[in-house]
Amino acid sequence: MASSNQRASIKDNDTYEALRDDGASKQKAARIANAQANDSQHPSVKGGKAPAYEQWSKDALYQRAQELDIEGRSEMAKDELIDVLRHS
Repeated sequence: MASSNQRASIKDNDTYEALRDDGASKQKAARIANAQANDSQHPSVKGGKAPAYEQWSKDALYQRAQELDIEGRSEMAKDELIDVLRHS
């Protein structure tokens, strides 16, 4: 279990723990838990406003992977970046 300093940014700890117990990655669980704790966000509502990753440039995919701190991103082809972004 992470120390309280490492999870200080988690806004809804119960949701985070439930998602982790269900097998969600730390990043995904944190994103969902924080979105649910924010009254202006609605994570259960499908947005559908962003274009599919296939429409993104490789540079844009790389930048998104960099934001998510995905290891090995500089070695990945566009299809690999899409796959790792979808499963992170």
